[in-house]
Amino acid sequence: MGTYQHVRFAYRTAPEVGGAPLRRPVAVVGAGPVGLAAAIDLALHGVPSVVLDDNDSVSVGSRAICWSKRTLEIFDRLGVADRMLAKGVTWRIGRVFHRDRELYCFDLLPEGGHKMPAFINLQQYYVEQYLVERALEFPQLIDLRWKHRVAALRPAAGGAALEVDTPDGRYAVQADWVLAADGARSTLRGLLGLPFEGHTFEEKFLIADVQIGADFPSDRRFWFEPVFGQGQSVLIHRQPDNIFRIDFQLGPDADADLEMQPERVMRRVRGVVGPDVPCELDWCSVYSFRCARLDRFVHGRVVFVGDSAHVVSPFGARGGNGGIQDVDNVCWKLAQVLAGRAPERLLESYDAERVHGADENIRNSRRTTAFMTPKTGTEKLFRDGVLALAHDYPFARLLVNSGRLSRPCSLEGLPGFEGDGADLDGPMRPGMPCLDAPVTGGDGAPDWLLRHLGGHFTVLSFAGDIGSLQRLESGLAGAAPDGVQMLAVTPQLLPGGTLQQLVDAEGLVRSRYGGADGVTYLIRPDQHVTARWARPEAAAVGRAWRRSLGEQP
Repeated sequence: MGTYQHVRFAYRTAPEVGGAPLRRPVAVVGAGPVGLAAAIDLALHGVPSVVLDDNDSVSVGSRAICWSKRTLEIFDRLGVADRMLAKGVTWRIGRVFHRDRELYCFDLLPEGGHKMPAFINLQQYYVEQYLVERALEFPQLIDLRWKHRVAALRPAAGGAALEVDTPDGRYAVQADWVLAADGARSTLRGLLGLPFEGHTFEEKFLIADVQIGADFPSDRRFWFEPVFGQGQSVLIHRQPDNIFRIDFQLGPDADADLEMQPERVMRRVRGVVGPDVPCELDWCSVYSFRCARLDRFVHGRVVFVGDSAHVVSPFGARGGNGGIQDVDNVCWKLAQVLAGRAPERLLESYDAERVHGADENIRNSRRTTAFMTPKTGTEKLFRDGVLALAHDYPFARLLVNSGRLSRPCSLEGLPGFEGDGADLDGPMRPGMPCLDAPVTGGDGAPDWLLRHLGGHFTVLSFAGDIGSLQRLESGLAGAAPDGVQMLAVTPQLLPGGTLQQLVDAEGLVRSRYGGADGVTYLIRPDQHVTARWARPEAAAVGRAWRRSLGEQP
């Protein structure tokens, strides 16, 4: 695979083989990006887990490659984003063509003041490698087991029992909770007999990873009806190691075996890159896709995350990014339940919130597919009309759909998000994921707001002078239960305050959060706003905190 050297992870005989089953707080089934991220997130909350995977290596082929800003912010909290940024190809510009004419280009992150870029491209095997290496930093909390295949699953008292096949025989594992992160062909979904309802699209696509020895640009390029005639549509992305991902839309009647013949693949590739550019086929596959999800993501003590819970088309980078947002949502809740700080019904909010996110992704995916592969005369007439107008008329560009790229999911309007202080007409509303901005701490060192949010509940307040800071401290006295941190955002370091201060010298935090003096937010451990107040009171903060934990305030 280009310059990447696949490694095999060592198989170890489980201590349960030939002995009594051990009970674990959490069993994670699947060691792809979603399962590994879940184990790391749980470890950061002090929750031990055993991770079971039937393979012993990272994924073959680049698979998921586009990692969005929100996902990178989550990976930053998990401790792997810096490595991903150092290796990945950063991009923010996309270009859209119809035949040989460029219709327009777009900028995904037109403003500054964010630590993370709009997107990076990085092959899934690198992401998995970094996550494995990060997981190994928690030897007391993460038990990684390779070549351990789950063969049976049944409910057990206060948890679940799994039977696992290994080269040394079968053994049993008991767990309080099971996270099913075993992908689109989920074994656990099958073992529980759960229907996976959705729509299968007949359209076939050829995906090719090609190593190109030329200085091709890093921007995303998409062609409708390309004049080089190598597909009904073509998408190209640059990845590290001079590997380029090229997607060719083939149509529903394509012969997969024929299309995967290397010489045929390379003829298509030559149509995109030119006849004289040095290039070599690295990996290819023909695929079709479906949009589907489970009716529920929580089934007793088994919780489904990632592709085991929902699948979408690859256009828009919604699969892997959506799965990481699942992890971000569920792990802090599971940690609270296991610690006895929240009732088990808190996991129902994971179901509601991430079903909402999956439906949003499926809706966007279906719209993309309808635009790329119109099935009726009306759909085709609409698509062709939009493409004809998009070069000259900005309104038409908003209708072009070559894959609405993944955006962070807002939970506005769902249960548990408070409207207390609704007179506060600010840009950050309950349910929205927090925006980043540059800050400095008490030592004056440059820092980022999101580094101080996440993993715990946070009360975030704004004070412009020492008087407003003292009023905040008085009004919020006793508002923070154990484990809730209190932060004040100030324009400069104010003397005499007892709250930890983050200095917003550039004013971007105040601008992005509508941070007039006294404005206060309660932020969940997954960096979502759960409540806000123009003039907070300790009792209101406490009620919102308890509601966020699934309690009756």
